[in-house]
Amino acid sequence: MSSDTTPQVATPRDETEEERIERYFTLPDAKKHKDDTNSIKRLKYLLSLTDLFRHFINKRMEGDPKFRKLVNELDRASKAQKKTRGRGGRGRRKTEKEEDEELLNDNTQMATVYTESPPFINGTLREYQVQGLNWLISLHENSISGILADEMGLGKTLQTISFLGYLRYKCGINGPHIVIVPKSTLDNWRREFEKWTPEVKTVVLRGDKTERAEIIANEVLTADFDVVISSFEIVIREKSALKKVAWEYIIVDEAHRIKNEDSMLSQIIRLFHSTNRLLITGTPLQNNLHELWALLNFLLPDIFSEAETFDQWFEEKEAEGEEGENDEDSVVKQLHKVLRPFLLRRVKNDVEKSLLPKKELNLYIGMSDMQVQWYQKLLEKDIDAVNGQLGKREGKTRLLNIVMQLRKCCNHPYLFEGAEPGPPYTTDEHLVFNCGKMVMLDKLLKRLKSQGSRVLIFSQMSRMLDILEDYCSFRDYEYSRIDGSTAHEDRIAAIDEYNAEGSEKFVFLLTTRAGGLGINLTSADIVILYDSDWNPQADLQAMDRAHRIGQTKQVYVFRFVTENAVEEKVLERAAQKLRLDQLVIQQGRTQQKAAANNSESKGDLLSMIRHGTEDIFKSSKGTLKTEDDIEAILLHGEKRTKQLNDKFAELGIDDLQKFSTDSAMVWNGEDFQHRVGANGIGAPDPNGKGWINPPKRERREQHYGVNSYYKDIFLLQQQQPRTMRPPKQVPLAEHQFFPPGLKALQDQELAFYRKQINYKVPYADIDVDALEEGETKESKRAALNKEIADAEPLTEEQEALKRDYESEGFTNWTKRDMNNLVHLIGRHGRDNMEAVARAFRGKGEEEVLRYAKTFMERHTEVEGYEKYIAVIEQGEEKLKRQRQQQELIKTKLKECKVPMNELPIVYPANNSKRVYSEEEDRFILMMVNKYGLEHPKLFEKIRKEIKKSPHFRFDWFFLSRSTSELSRRCTTLMLTLSREVEGPRTIKRKSLGKGKLDDDKRRRESGTMTPDTEDRGTPMSVE
Repeated sequence: MSSDTTPQVATPRDETEEERIERYFTLPDAKKHKDDTNSIKRLKYLLSLTDLFRHFINKRMEGDPKFRKLVNELDRASKAQKKTRGRGGRGRRKTEKEEDEELLNDNTQMATVYTESPPFINGTLREYQVQGLNWLISLHENSISGILADEMGLGKTLQTISFLGYLRYKCGINGPHIVIVPKSTLDNWRREFEKWTPEVKTVVLRGDKTERAEIIANEVLTADFDVVISSFEIVIREKSALKKVAWEYIIVDEAHRIKNEDSMLSQIIRLFHSTNRLLITGTPLQNNLHELWALLNFLLPDIFSEAETFDQWFEEKEAEGEEGENDEDSVVKQLHKVLRPFLLRRVKNDVEKSLLPKKELNLYIGMSDMQVQWYQKLLEKDIDAVNGQLGKREGKTRLLNIVMQLRKCCNHPYLFEGAEPGPPYTTDEHLVFNCGKMVMLDKLLKRLKSQGSRVLIFSQMSRMLDILEDYCSFRDYEYSRIDGSTAHEDRIAAIDEYNAEGSEKFVFLLTTRAGGLGINLTSADIVILYDSDWNPQADLQAMDRAHRIGQTKQVYVFRFVTENAVEEKVLERAAQKLRLDQLVIQQGRTQQKAAANNSESKGDLLSMIRHGTEDIFKSSKGTLKTEDDIEAILLHGEKRTKQLNDKFAELGIDDLQKFSTDSAMVWNGEDFQHRVGANGIGAPDPNGKGWINPPKRERREQHYGVNSYYKDIFLLQQQQPRTMRPPKQVPLAEHQFFPPGLKALQDQELAFYRKQINYKVPYADIDVDALEEGETKESKRAALNKEIADAEPLTEEQEALKRDYESEGFTNWTKRDMNNLVHLIGRHGRDNMEAVARAFRGKGEEEVLRYAKTFMERHTEVEGYEKYIAVIEQGEEKLKRQRQQQELIKTKLKECKVPMNELPIVYPANNSKRVYSEEEDRFILMMVNKYGLEHPKLFEKIRKEIKKSPHFRFDWFFLSRSTSELSRRCTTLMLTLSREVEGPRTIKRKSLGKGKLDDDKRRRESGTMTPDTEDRGTPMSVE
C-alpha cells in the first residue's frame, strides 16, 4: 500500500497545443514567482536540517541584494512563528479555527511515501528501488536537487523513470524533461521508457545536422514530447535550441563528466533553465573538495555559489579542530552533514541479497623470453631516466611514456613494430607462447569453455584486441568486439547478438573505456581484465557489465598482472585510490587537502618503472613457468590478492593520503631518489646500490666487402623511385588567427598532391567520432577519395593569395602568449589596451594591440573561448571592486586631519581575539592609499614602510608580519570598512519597532564577522 496523499491533479495533457507550447517555452523572467517560492522552500528545509548551510547563505547574501531580501523575509517569518509558539506555550489555548488551519496545512504538506511498487509503473520495483523513489520524491517536495549515486547495476535508470512517472501521474507534470546520457546508452534509455512507462513520449535527439534540425523543428519546438534524450556531444552542438526550453528536470547520467566546472559540457548545461536537477552516477563523486563543490554548485547554485568560500570554510574548520580537540574527523563529519540531504548511495552487498557478490582474483604471471628482451631494450633506451637523471623540463611526461611502453610489453611484445616474426605473418602458436599473459589466457579459456562459462575480456588497448581477435580465430572461439571506433548501430547489434538466447558467442572483446558504460552483459559470468586502468573506477565499470541485477550465476573476475614488472605498481596505486574512494563516499569522508590528488608524481612513476628491473637485467631468460598447473596459478593468485587487500584494508583516510608505494630507490636506509646529482634532479649515486647498470657490451667482429658494399648502395639508389615532396604548409593554429580562406587553399593543395601520388584514404584513418549521424566509415572514405580524384592545382592567383594569407597570421604567437594576453586584459580591463600592451613582455606594443584587437573580434574561433572570456570578466570585476575600495579609503582619509591618530575604524562587536592594534590598522590603510590596491608589490612595500617607520621601532609583532599576513589583514580591514558604510542602513531597518539597541547588539544582529576569523581567510591577491 501507499500512503500517497498527493491530490489528483488534472494532468497537463488536457491543455491545448498553444497552452502546452507556452508552458514549455515560458522564459525564466516569467517564472520569477515560482522560482522565489522554490528558493524559500529549499532554504527553509536545509536550515531545518543543520545550521552549517547558514555560512554559505550569509556569504551569498553579502554580494546579492535580491537573495539577501529573500533570506531576510524567511528569517522574519521564522521568528514570527517562534514568537507565536512562545506565546501559546505560556498558557493560551488554540482556537478551533487555528487548529483547523494547522490540521489542513499538515494534511497538504504530508510527505508522499510508497511502501510497494507504484501502479503507474509497468512492472515491479524491488524494495530498495521503492526507497530510492521515495527519496527522489522527498527531494522534489522540498525543491532540492540531488545525486543518485547507487553502485553500478542497482537500477538507477529504473528509479529515475519511476520518479518521472510519479511527476506525470501524481503531480500532473509530464514535462518538459531532458535526460543527458553517454552516446552508447541512448537506445537503452529509450527502451527502458517504453518498457516501464509506455505513455511517456520520448524524443531521442541524434543524427546528422539535417536530421537534428528536423527533430528540433517538428518535435522539440512544437512541444510534442515529454522527455528529450540526448548525448553529451549533441547537447553541446544544439545548445542554442535547448536553451529555449524551460525544463522541469535536467537529468545527467554518468554525472562524473561534469566534475570539472570548466569543461564545455559543464558550462553549457549550466546555461539551461530548470526547476530541478538530478545527477546519476555509479562512481564515487569527489576526489577533492573542489570537485565536490562543482557538483553542489550545479545542483544548488544559489547556496554553493563560490568555490573559494567552500574551500576556505573547511580549511578554517580544520584549523579549529587542530587547535582545539585535535580531532581529524571533525571536518569529515561536518562535510557528511552537508552531503546527506543531496546524496543517496547504496551498494549491492547491502541491498541486493539475490545477487551473489563477485569474486575477484589477481593472477600474477611471468614474462616470456621475448618479453624480457623487449623490456630490457625499453629500459636501456632510457637508462638515464630510469636512473633518475631527469632534467627539470622533461621529467613526468617522459616517465609516463616509459611506463606506457613497458605496459605494452607486458601485454604483448607484438604491439611493437618489428617484434612479430615475418613476413610472411602467420597466426600460429607463436602468438601464445611469446607472451606470458596469452599463455595464461589460453589455459584459462580452455577450462572456462569446458565448464560452460561465457567470458568478457577487457583491455585498454584496441590494438591488443586485434591480437586477441587473431587468437580467437586461431582457437575457433566465437566472439564479438566493441571498441571506441565501433559505430553505434554495430554496438547495439553486437550486444543483442551476444545476449540472445542460445547464442554461440563465447568471448566478448571490449576496450575498458568504450565497453564500460551503459552495457548489460549479464549472460556472461566471467570477466577477464587483461590489463588494469590507472583509474580503478573504470575497471569497476567493466566488472559491472556482468555483475548487475539479472545475473543469476556467480561472477568471477580475473585480473592479469605481470609479476615483478611495472604492472604490479600500477595495480597497487589503483588499489590505494579505490580504498580512498570507498572512504569518501560510503563513509561520508573526503580528502581534506586538495593537494592529495590522484595524479602520479615523478617519484611514483620512477618507482613503478624501476620495480623488478634488477631481476630483468640479471637474466635475459623469461620468468614464465609454463609447467605450472592452472590450479597452482589460481592458488598463488588468491594468496597474493589477499595480501594486497589486507595491506590497504586497515588504512584510514589520513594514512592513505600520506601513503606512497615502496620506492625501489631506497637502499640501506638512504633514499637515493632525493639525492641531487650534478646532471639532474633526484639523481642516485652511480657508485651506490640505487644505480642500475645496463648489460655489458659485447664485441662483435664484422667483415666488410668494399666492392659488394658499394654495389648494394648503387643498386638501392637505382631501385628507389624519386618521390614527390609534399607541399610546404603553415600549421593553422586556432590562436594564430589566419584568414579563414587559407584552410580551403591548403586543403585543395594537399588534395592535388595526394592525387599525384595516387594516395587513397585508409579505412583505419576514418575518425568514427567525427561521423555525422547516418554516415558510415565506407561512405566517408568514398567521399574523401572522390575529393582527391577531383582535385585541381592552385592557380597563380591562388598561390599569391595563399602567400598573403600566410603573412597575415600571427605565426610567432604561441598558446602561452594568448593566455598571458587574456590574463593581462583581465588585470587592466578591455578599456585599457594600451596598459596591456605595455605590460606584455617579449612583443612590440603595436603588435600586441593588433593581436588583442583580432582576439576580441575572433575569439569565438578558439576552442573553449568561454573560459577565456570568463577570466577577463572576472578580472574586470575584481578591478572594479579594487577601485571602489580604493575610493572608500581615500574618502575616509580626507575626513581626518591626522589620519594616524584620528582615522575611525568601527570594529565588530565580538572582537576579543583581535591581535592588531588600531594604530597598526590605520597605518596599513594609509599605506594602501599611498601605493594603491593595484600596485603589483603592495604588501612588500607596506612591509618596508613598517620597518622604516619610527612608530613601530619596538613593535616586534608588527615588524615580524609577512606579506601574506599583511594581505589577509588588509582583506579584513576592507571588509570592515565596507560593512561600516552599509551597516547603518541595515541597523536602521532592524531597529524599527524594537526600540534602541546598544552598539554591540546591533553589530551582532548585522552578522558581522570577527577580524580574527577573517584573518584566516584567503589572502588578498594584488597582481
